[in-house]
Amino acid sequence: MKGLVTTLVVAAAVAALATTVGGRAPTATGTVFVPNPVQSTGDESLTDQKDSDAAVPAAAYYTVPLTHLDGSGYLHGDYATVYSETGKPAYSATGNFAYTRSQDQFEQVMAYYWVTQAETYLQSLGFGSKYPAINNYPYKVRIDQYGADNSFTTNHPIDEIRYGKGGVDDAEDAEVILHEYGHAIHYGQGFAFASEEAGAISEGFGDYWAADVSDIVAKQLGVPEKTPFGCIADWDSTSYTSDVPHCLRRIDGNKHYPQDLVGEVHADGEIWSRALYDIHNALGHTVADTIIVNGSMNFTGTTMTQLANATVDVAQRLYGKTTAAVVRNAFAARGIL
Repeated sequence: MKGLVTTLVVAAAVAALATTVGGRAPTATGTVFVPNPVQSTGDESLTDQKDSDAAVPAAAYYTVPLTHLDGSGYLHGDYATVYSETGKPAYSATGNFAYTRSQDQFEQVMAYYWVTQAETYLQSLGFGSKYPAINNYPYKVRIDQYGADNSFTTNHPIDEIRYGKGGVDDAEDAEVILHEYGHAIHYGQGFAFASEEAGAISEGFGDYWAADVSDIVAKQLGVPEKTPFGCIADWDSTSYTSDVPHCLRRIDGNKHYPQDLVGEVHADGEIWSRALYDIHNALGHTVADTIIVNGSMNFTGTTMTQLANATVDVAQRLYGKTTAAVVRNAFAARGIL
């Protein structure tokens, strides 16, 4: 199985990623999708084929550094602790976590890598130094939970992300992993989830975060992106969509508030995610994400308009009136302000 894996990340790219995103020098390596095989190959005809290795070309696998590990030999580290419902935890005494998708451990490596990248990116923006820390501890991540094709983030009774299986297993697609970590960020910020509309905000943020962080990491690694930035979970969605490109949802649509609200959080979240997409495109990811994440700190409101105003206020405080105007215009274009 392992012979299928092509090492496509050169030493310079690994070192650069460890410096700019991963924090510590690499302590191990693992094979992952960046962010998924549809996006990196551009092949919309790929299908799951019951976790078959033959279903995905070798070129879709990348060898990456696994940073912040605790030295136990398991995928336990500073920002993620991975568990598997299958009872087959990934373990390496040598630091080599090379698996392919037919092996349960591949998804464990995917979850560890992408959660760690999300958290270290947050910290690179100043969360934990200039701004309040968010999830700066080993977040519990469970793979193949209950055998169900559903993933979710919870804080009851503990903080945990659970990734499901069925069709393309959820943790095979980095954008599903990152979407759920978007919810984890909100839980870590004290986001209230006080209404259905607040839930839609979190779904929209999760979709935006998935596109954003997967794009950042892919560019740092020199991995091609051959499907639209605004298309989320291109690989996972091949199991239940027929349109091309395959998308779980999109963040570049034209929904407008409030007339396009339908009372379903994922659909309504596409209004919020489009505003974030426009802020990202206007300001670049570093400034945009600093504003967006700070904006939702301790949000106790119930409407998109309330959080949009709070986000504009953050932009004004951190970067001044010109940047605040850009943020306000993005929300106004969606009808939120």
